[in-house]
Amino acid sequence: MSRARQLLVALFAAPALALAAGDEVRLDRAPIDERDLTSLQRGARVYVNYCLGCHEASYMRYNRLEDLGLNAQQIRDNLIFTDAKVGDLMKNSMDSRDAKEWFGAVPPDLTVIARSRSSPAGSGADWLYTYLRSFYRDPARPTGWNNVVYRDVGMPHVLWQLQGEQALRTEVIEIPLGGDEEEVLKREEQKLVLAAPGSLTPVEYDRLVADLVNFLSYMAEPAKRTRIEIGIYVLLFLGLLFVLAYALKKEYWKDVH
Repeated sequence: MSRARQLLVALFAAPALALAAGDEVRLDRAPIDERDLTSLQRGARVYVNYCLGCHEASYMRYNRLEDLGLNAQQIRDNLIFTDAKVGDLMKNSMDSRDAKEWFGAVPPDLTVIARSRSSPAGSGADWLYTYLRSFYRDPARPTGWNNVVYRDVGMPHVLWQLQGEQALRTEVIEIPLGGDEEEVLKREEQKLVLAAPGSLTPVEYDRLVADLVNFLSYMAEPAKRTRIEIGIYVLLFLGLLFVLAYALKKEYWKDVH
């Protein structure tokens, strides 16, 4: 085999070897927009209905959701299902010892999960968006579920009735190398396929996950939009100050030769 072909084989084999070594998989870009208040409201609804029972947001208060265009009464009627008050932190009643026994580990707090999951492969929002769409049936796991992004995860797929059941299939791809010997490089690729549909179509489910991740991203830094707006005003002020300072400098030095 020529050196050029050897390089080609190494190039195509590298991704498979990286996957076997447990490296991070390619992340899908999360289509989020923290200016979309409707999406954030839908994401908050998904979070309190499907996530809050296990995952607290212990640094986030319910009344902060008023920034999303909701009033206290709407929050109380639609997003609080306990005796918590609107000014309380978003906590649950799960005992940490029970959680460790049930899942093998205490479910993490999700207040800043969108920031803590950032990596060279993508942002924390990208990781969450890909992760929540990458569960598949695995009878070998205690919960019956596994995840392509987070191998051997202890978390069950709580959204499976919406998404349906996915299966992990292995396909063999043949890549012709050219030449007189008609050499072929065989490479295995794993793909997720929808084995049993859920109550939502794949497009609808992706939209729901995008709304949830949008809310988690907002929750990780609720003051982000305010911070950016203040930063813009500060830059404009500094620009105006520079013009005035330059004009003053010219006035002071106009008689100096």
